[in-house]
Amino acid sequence: MPRSWKGSIRTRYTVIAAVFSFVVYSALGVALDLAVRHHLETAVFEKMERAASQWSAAAHHGALDRPVPSYEPIELIQIVGANHQVKAAGRRASPTVPLSLRRPPPNDRFQRYVECDEGTGCLALMAVRLSPDEESCVVYAAAHEGGLLVGHRLELLIGGVIVSFVGITAYRTWTVVGRTLRPVAAIRSRMSEITVSDLSKRVPVPDGDDEIAELATTANQTLARLEDAVEQQRRFASTTSHELRTPIAGLRALLEEAVSYPDDIDPRETIRDALTSTDRLAAIVDDLLALARLQVGEPVPPEPVDLGELARAEIAALPRRVPIAVDAPEGVVVLGSRVQLARVLNNLMANAQRHAGSGVEVTLTAQDGEAVLAVTDDGPGVDPANRERIFERFVRLEDGRLRDPGGSGLGLAISREIACAHDGSLRVEDSPKGARFVLRLPLADPEKPTRQEERPSPEEESRSGEGSRSGEGSRSGEGSGAEDPDEWSGPEDPDEPPAMAQSGR
Repeated sequence: MPRSWKGSIRTRYTVIAAVFSFVVYSALGVALDLAVRHHLETAVFEKMERAASQWSAAAHHGALDRPVPSYEPIELIQIVGANHQVKAAGRRASPTVPLSLRRPPPNDRFQRYVECDEGTGCLALMAVRLSPDEESCVVYAAAHEGGLLVGHRLELLIGGVIVSFVGITAYRTWTVVGRTLRPVAAIRSRMSEITVSDLSKRVPVPDGDDEIAELATTANQTLARLEDAVEQQRRFASTTSHELRTPIAGLRALLEEAVSYPDDIDPRETIRDALTSTDRLAAIVDDLLALARLQVGEPVPPEPVDLGELARAEIAALPRRVPIAVDAPEGVVVLGSRVQLARVLNNLMANAQRHAGSGVEVTLTAQDGEAVLAVTDDGPGVDPANRERIFERFVRLEDGRLRDPGGSGLGLAISREIACAHDGSLRVEDSPKGARFVLRLPLADPEKPTRQEERPSPEEESRSGEGSRSGEGSRSGEGSGAEDPDEWSGPEDPDEPPAMAQSGR
């Protein structure tokens, strides 16, 4: 879109520089004009004063020559009486017409002034009154203003220099600003070529380490992050559509079979199987909503959470498929969302019980300013090549599919998102036997207590705990991945614990 001159930074800077330089140069020009004129006029007046003083003394002693000699550059000298009669004159002065009709007053015998005439130009005159008497003669010494003092030559010369300097300043500003903004134009041109369908392009980075280079570097970093995010969203959309297609196809097959063979199909069994597929769909959708809210939702106001107390409370409410050894002392306090951290614990415990052979061990320690919660099972463990892959969305290893066919593959992804939202980490670490999931969170600073927002009432906390426990039962036991649809229809709040997402293991 064409840009007006008012919207051009280059034009605005050029105009500002030209106006500012014109003001500065004009002030300097006026000062220079006054200084030069004063210097030249002072020099001429001093010479005229010396000549007039000499002839004033000669006139006092009656030793005047006729005609009165002149002294360069003082070419005009006259002695004029009280009645404006020329009594003596220099060779170039008129013997009858006085140089001036002005007479110095008796109390100020020396006078300097300039008289101008359209025909003869301007004369600089020095008038010396011989005495205070009324009939005293006056000696005039005069010289025509010449050179730069004629007319407005000096002003015109200085004005021409000012205009030239302003033009040079404006041109230099235009070229310098244009050279400075050239990389910006290149960046703008490249940015206009970038579309959501092709985020691989990058803006050119100019040489140097100035602000424009930093801007281009930051823009490229932002584009790289945006490209990664869009690529992740595309993969996520593709994987989500694939994961949703399977239960939808199964549900459709059940319903089509019931319609095609009504006499051979038990309606109750068909409805029960359809509800199971619907439950799995609901679990996947709920987990996707929770994951999306973790990524784009507003952060939950943090509150102090005793991780040891929370771990013991959540584990005590879980169904015990295998023995669970808990070593979680009180006093290990972190800042965060109690409901979200409870969800992480339930996901890790459900995953550990699903793969454990004879038991699960939970330990909590404080190390180097971090709370370290480790959940270890004695199952087959996780291959090192898959330790990061199991935290991706919808990724389920073969062993996990066999142990829990109804899982969604989102449990560990949600758990890691929650850990990252709390400035912590969740990863699989080495263990002599089985898998060892380690959650690390920064400890709360006791010297900087956090002002809590509204905490949930005991009834709400009780309902949240019941929701977590019922969710764990549905995901770990029957394999449907969701509660009874008549009791709960999905999370209304991003922090409300829905049915525990099936982990990717």
